[in-house]
Amino acid sequence: MTVTKTPLRDEVHQLAEKAFHLNLISGYGDGEYSDEYQIVYQGKPRHLPLHQARLFLRNLIKQSHSNVENLN
Repeated sequence: MTVTKTPLRDEVHQLAEKAFHLNLISGYGDGEYSDEYQIVYQGKPRHLPLHQARLFLRNLIKQSHSNVENLN
């Protein structure tokens, strides 16, 4: 499998790394196809198109920041 590096894929990878380090997801990586990304969320692997993976990760990170702000 050859995965083409694109700005969108790089952005999704950076978001996934951040979400992983925030303990929001338990795994991530390139999907089986070049236009998808795999995210392990709540113990289940999800194969998402890159644009959906970006939206999912952005929302997950934003939601976690909102939850932290509500605790303060």
